[in-house]
Amino acid sequence: MTVSRRTFIATLGALPAAALLPREVFAAGWPDRPVHLIVPFAPGGNADIVGRLVGDQISKAIGQPVVVENRGGAGGGIGAAFVARSAPDGYTLFVGSNGPLTVNPFVQAHLEYDPTKDFAPIALTSYVPHAIIVTNSLAAKSLPEFIAQSKKQAITMASSGVGSATHMTIERFKAATGANITHVPYRSGGALMPDLMGGSVQSAMTEFSTALPLHKGGKARIIAVGLAQRSKLAPDIPTFIDGGVKGFTAESYIGILAPAKTPADVIAKVEKAVQDGLKPGSPAAERLAQLGAEVATPEQMTAKGFAAFIATDYENMKQAAKLADIKPQ
Repeated sequence: MTVSRRTFIATLGALPAAALLPREVFAAGWPDRPVHLIVPFAPGGNADIVGRLVGDQISKAIGQPVVVENRGGAGGGIGAAFVARSAPDGYTLFVGSNGPLTVNPFVQAHLEYDPTKDFAPIALTSYVPHAIIVTNSLAAKSLPEFIAQSKKQAITMASSGVGSATHMTIERFKAATGANITHVPYRSGGALMPDLMGGSVQSAMTEFSTALPLHKGGKARIIAVGLAQRSKLAPDIPTFIDGGVKGFTAESYIGILAPAKTPADVIAKVEKAVQDGLKPGSPAAERLAQLGAEVATPEQMTAKGFAAFIATDYENMKQAAKLADIKPQ
């Protein structure tokens, strides 16, 4: 059907004025309704806990409810695809982590989103370092002793699954040290702990927050943690760097993102909300520390800094997948 110029102009006149404004003008009034924060995993995990904590801080800053929605499945891919397809209007945000952002591209052949193009990073919030924890029956008492012992006889090391972030860290560790490790994949970090304590598996690469209670309870020993500096929660535990693995850090991270093309001023408002909510000494920052997490640095808690962080981790995961000969399936 052909529409005359007069009819077209009349139609425009009948539309609400807001419908004719560019997206940047909409953003000036953002938000005027609740914001949805998508967690791509089931309730109760690290991403969910951090997402809800940070969501509360964003809500206080913007004066609107932040509704947390759990959309789990496919290693975080289902939730990530949902956000990637959402309108870039600031009303849908994403709790991103290693899985959907920097691991899935190398283990899943048919992603329904492009992690390098479909999201706008806003702020890294925190990360939980990876750690090597060993059974008490293992002779090695330090990381150098562990590496040396493995070269005499292979040491079994559990992870939370093939292609998981901790598996990728194992492969990086092997490449950096020449350690002779036999990988034993489990369904989750929690599932491997009984076998570690029982001695069925000699060691594990897992999240520091999962391993620390066992270490403090004397049920197993952490011999290295993937931080640049020792954790304030356990300053007695050396880092990989302390153990002679130069520059080696590893972590599971959490950050806030939006769909690509979300207006810059919306990104800036959420960025500031995260920065203010997680400033040093704040209740939210203290709560993250109690959970065994490290709060992001001021630079990482910016859109630019988080984007750089993701890019570095993406390259690390790409190299780790190559080392492990993991093919997308």
